[in-house]
Amino acid sequence: MVKIGDNINLNDFPLLLAPMEDVSDPPFRAICKDNGADLMYTEFISSEGLIRHAIKSKRKLDIFDYERPIGIQIFGGDEEALALSAKIVDTVNPDLVDINFGCPVKKVVTKGAGAGVLKDVDLMVKLTQAVVKSTKLPVTVKTRLGWNDDTKNIEEVAEKLQDVGIKALAIHGRTRCQMYKGEADWTLIGKVKNNPRINIPIFGNGDIDSPQKAKQYKERYGVDGIMIGRAAIGYPWIFREIKYFLQTGQELSPPTLLERINVCKKHLLKSVEWKGNKVGIFEMRRHYTNYLKGLPNIKEFRGKLVTMIEVEEIIQTLEEIYNYYNGFEIEKTPIELINYHEKCSL
Repeated sequence: MVKIGDNINLNDFPLLLAPMEDVSDPPFRAICKDNGADLMYTEFISSEGLIRHAIKSKRKLDIFDYERPIGIQIFGGDEEALALSAKIVDTVNPDLVDINFGCPVKKVVTKGAGAGVLKDVDLMVKLTQAVVKSTKLPVTVKTRLGWNDDTKNIEEVAEKLQDVGIKALAIHGRTRCQMYKGEADWTLIGKVKNNPRINIPIFGNGDIDSPQKAKQYKERYGVDGIMIGRAAIGYPWIFREIKYFLQTGQELSPPTLLERINVCKKHLLKSVEWKGNKVGIFEMRRHYTNYLKGLPNIKEFRGKLVTMIEVEEIIQTLEEIYNYYNGFEIEKTPIELINYHEKCSL
């Protein structure tokens, strides 16, 4: 059993849903929870936004009992703001507070937050300590190997963050300057996990897009669990497929067409319920490609879905897709690691 703090008990090798801006909202999390995600996080929330009562930031605090255990992730570069935002997070009673020291996008980094803090380990420690002292909840951190290839300081960072009280650490196997390019390097993640000084759970993140790779990395690097991000977008079945493969050594059959359509419908309805008709429909459009991946000549149907503005007509089109393709064998294709992020700008 993997424990985070005193009260969060996970299975022997938990699968975590990564916090992803504009993706890891309640509708998306509900779909991933249904399919086996063991621990999930909200989208990251600006500490400055929270303490200034920004509507968008406060909206991201919405969590539901069926999601538990769930963490709320915050980011910022100011000790006082992070500490105050952690107190606000306390009021909605999540299971943990997570600090983002890994987001590489320019608009976050230039404010001295996210991966921008990787340049200053002492500041990272101070920010973390401020949050630990201000909340009764377990505090965890998500970060990267370092700022660039010359400053891969994750081994030092892991020890120092553990010393100030974090209860788990998730590490993305890239530097900030890699953004999401190239292959994630898990070597240093494995070194952190196998450091005899480290006694908190270490979760690996980066490029896990198949059950086979999950098993390979589990065995090679000895991490306590795996965090999955982009591979779950439009394909929440990745969690159950990995679990089945780890338990049996066999591949689970991919989702049927009916499952794909039903999950797509549920995601749409929850999106509209939580965000309202206009925004909910618009933000669903990014998910259709992967939900319908592998269906031959799907382009025309997909083109209709991304232009429709009424829930009823989208549902009707999804049912038309099912009726049209029912009986077709869905080609199993590699999961696409979708990239919504900016390029690295030094």
